[in-house]
Amino acid sequence: MTKGITDETLDAMSRRKIKQLIYELRQKEFRWTPVRRIHIPKKKGTRPLGIPTWRDKLLQEVIRSLLEEYYEPQFSTASHGFRPGRGCHTALQHIQGTWTGTRCFLEGDISKYFDTINHDILMEILGKRIRDPRFLRLLRELLEAGYLEDWKFHLTLSGTPQGSVLSPLLANVYLNEFDQYGERILIPEYTRGETRRGNPAYRSLINKMRYTTVQGKQAIRKQMRHLPAMDPHDPSYRRLRFIRYADDWLVGYDGTRQEAEEIKRKIGVWLQENLKLTLSEEKTLITHAVKGAARFLGYEIVNQQYNAHIYKGRRRSLNGTIGLRIPNDVIEKKCNQYQKNGKPTSRPKLLEDDDFSIVERYQQEYRGMVQYYLLAYNVGRLNKLRWIAQQSLMKTLASKHQTSVAAMYAKYSAKIQTPEGKTLKCLQVTRERKNKPPLIARFGGISLIRQPRAVLNDKPYIHKVGRTEILRRLLADKCELCDSTENVEVHHVRKLADLKDKGGREIPVWKKIMATRRRKTLVVCHECHMNNTYGRPTRLKILL
Repeated sequence: MTKGITDETLDAMSRRKIKQLIYELRQKEFRWTPVRRIHIPKKKGTRPLGIPTWRDKLLQEVIRSLLEEYYEPQFSTASHGFRPGRGCHTALQHIQGTWTGTRCFLEGDISKYFDTINHDILMEILGKRIRDPRFLRLLRELLEAGYLEDWKFHLTLSGTPQGSVLSPLLANVYLNEFDQYGERILIPEYTRGETRRGNPAYRSLINKMRYTTVQGKQAIRKQMRHLPAMDPHDPSYRRLRFIRYADDWLVGYDGTRQEAEEIKRKIGVWLQENLKLTLSEEKTLITHAVKGAARFLGYEIVNQQYNAHIYKGRRRSLNGTIGLRIPNDVIEKKCNQYQKNGKPTSRPKLLEDDDFSIVERYQQEYRGMVQYYLLAYNVGRLNKLRWIAQQSLMKTLASKHQTSVAAMYAKYSAKIQTPEGKTLKCLQVTRERKNKPPLIARFGGISLIRQPRAVLNDKPYIHKVGRTEILRRLLADKCELCDSTENVEVHHVRKLADLKDKGGREIPVWKKIMATRRRKTLVVCHECHMNNTYGRPTRLKILL
């Protein structure tokens, strides 16, 4: 429903408009409209975002679906960003499961990636596999359509329009060349040896145990726990791993820092010469995997070393494995959203909402953090966030009802059983409904237990269907209010809550129909659409 540079939105979509778009494409009359540029805040400064018109957005989605079906099987398995069935968690689980023994990390950052994609190189990459000049010309014109900012037109000489549904896919096509460079050149060049050689000092202690007493063997075992069984500096053994999420990438290397510096230099040169991209020297870091921690996708990644942890068979099971943890600053930053001067505080902006909505809002924020960081071995540290958010919630409710925090705890405290069989305390609000089961909103009641093997869908796969219900209704070419077959289009509301009674006024019949069907869309003729929009009586020929 967000407008581009015209007033056209999803509302009033019709078969006639779609047919007109198809006609213009066939007759080579279609022209992309410049996007409306706005700026959204980010950690340091702002990020430009281009908002296309609805018609352009529709065509971009069609192009995206075609290109995704073609390119998806060809993309590297090292790429996890903006792909069906992949996301942040699949990338992190891959690192945790296969990067054992990594000695240093190379954290990669491409300076202003989406703004500096070279149009000529991108079109050359697309042209290697796509043999349709008209289709390629359509893509070129999209890239060069320009943007309006403060109602001044600007040319786009490089980059893909951020905010476009097509932009992430084109960015993946562009950096797939980098993925191939990593897999076909870097990994073979910096991978050698079947296994590490044994550590001479460790082997010496094993030999010494054969000729000592029982007490002496125990002392030797303690010494052995502080020595690696294999030689970590074996020059004949090297391993390089690579992973990418959009423009963020990470290299794990089992080798020397000098070699890691060489890899960094080679990557920088290759990106500049082949893709005209520049590494950010400030953000592209080489980090020791044991003494430091790499930052990737909001997690800290470390090589775990803990000699006291002995598994069955006297094996030090943690050493060398990859650990994922929540950074301290992430927890502190999230806690600060609920604090003032270091103490939990109420949120005045929520005082106009009912108790159910306030509790639901807090739970959504807390659950989102927990679900994203369930891979971390220190996920229990989110208990601090839970307590601070809970105190803020209680102070907000107490302020709303002009009562004490203790009274709110007495009113809403509850206990629930988790799927693991544990009993946890939570806060619970019930909303009664006539002739329907009550709705329940809870805060808390979520187990903070690490789930390294769970299927964690931070970006769930969107199931593809041949034809949606809204498309079937639109193709019926009949107004759902008056049965007219003239100028049929779609009336759309942003959310179902907009259909509720506000201010005690009588709800229009068309709103009752949409609310009863639990739909945000209604296929109507143009006359009924205008009647709905401007509050005029509706020509009704159907019953609820």
